[in-house]
Amino acid sequence: MRIIASAACALLASAVSATLQIVPGATWTASNTGEHIQAHGGGMLKISDRWYWVGEDKTNGTAFMNINCYSSTNLVEWTYEGALLSQTASGDTGPGRVIERPKVIFNKKTNKYVMWMHIDSANYGEAKIGVATGDSVCGKYTYLRSEQPLGFQSRDMGLYVDDDGTGYVLTEDRQNGLRINLLSSDYLTITRNIYTFPEKYEAPTIAKMNGVYFMFASQLTGWNPNDNYYSTSTSLSGPWSSWKKFADSGSNTYASQTTFVLPVGDGFTYMGDRWVSSNLMRSTYVWLPLQISGTTATMKNAVNWVLDGTSGSMISGPSETQPEGESATFSNGAKVISCSGCSGGKAAGYIGGSSGGAVVFSNVQSSVSTRTTIRIKHLNGDSSQRVADVAVNGQSQRVAFLPNGGTDPGSSVVHVDLKQGANEVKISMQGGYGPDIDRLMVPQS
Repeated sequence: MRIIASAACALLASAVSATLQIVPGATWTASNTGEHIQAHGGGMLKISDRWYWVGEDKTNGTAFMNINCYSSTNLVEWTYEGALLSQTASGDTGPGRVIERPKVIFNKKTNKYVMWMHIDSANYGEAKIGVATGDSVCGKYTYLRSEQPLGFQSRDMGLYVDDDGTGYVLTEDRQNGLRINLLSSDYLTITRNIYTFPEKYEAPTIAKMNGVYFMFASQLTGWNPNDNYYSTSTSLSGPWSSWKKFADSGSNTYASQTTFVLPVGDGFTYMGDRWVSSNLMRSTYVWLPLQISGTTATMKNAVNWVLDGTSGSMISGPSETQPEGESATFSNGAKVISCSGCSGGKAAGYIGGSSGGAVVFSNVQSSVSTRTTIRIKHLNGDSSQRVADVAVNGQSQRVAFLPNGGTDPGSSVVHVDLKQGANEVKISMQGGYGPDIDRLMVPQS
């Protein structure tokens, strides 16, 4: 994989046509719901020219609600497609149950989509794995059963399909170690163990490049992040190398836990969860460029970055202007408020409410006409998300703003069409209150 931040000029043409950004740790709004994406502990698969992201709905915390599916053509703008599994009256998918780490793979022989997932009781005492099947990637799935694979415990888990179509389940057995288990040809049965690591790691995922397998996994620290590790081998049955860190030591993998490594073109993207154990619905996603070369994997943090979903090329985010909330034009009760953690110590507050408070940022400059991503630095002191309508040059969309959880503003992203020269950005809300706005981070070039 190649990171070309130092050679952005080589990608100028594609960057001008679209500078949509991935912003790790921000609020990501589904385009058709106006709500933060709920696809935690998830996995990804690509069908034709569309990506499908399957993960957990944490809206109500730990207890199972739904396994959700979202789709995208560019890995940045996501549409909610529906729930693959939802809570039932009883059984493994009933009230108070735990279903985590869902991963979906496609079986070419049976023409079925197969989902494996962690199944458990509320106190995590069962440590099982479950399986379901579907006829379409984002359709309804039929839940089949749960079990302790080969008689061993399994909590955080992963799936991997090799180049020859053979499927494997990766299971966290904290009594004996991380396990690689072989699936039957229809992917519905775990047949035998291929390899067991002595290390008791969790959240496993595998990537492969030039005949080398990379196993990525997390240490056992509950919801708290830690320095994640990787091991390499030329065979899934081993021998495997000693474990090494791939992110900066002491960074706790940039406050995230691995869930999936996604091949994109000639490169790889790390997909991690930034869990907020006190309020799981406001957990966010940390996706970063992952460099793999030979038997070495490395990853650096980024505030924002641009991914080409076809080639896998990755560049740093564009330069930005930062219009301040207190410098906007106010109407209908919106006004300047004090904010100790904000840029300049002030923010735009009282957006929404019964009077429909609004702020308008005029003369927001862009050097080119492009579809791009604006980062909105905001505050939300509630325990649930707030929403607001963001209109750019008259084109409005509903955007979610998660609780920022402290004095420092959080980030929410909105994908918009900017025109060359001056643009207008209006943030408003009818009814409930929207967030307080610290400032906008607007791509300039």
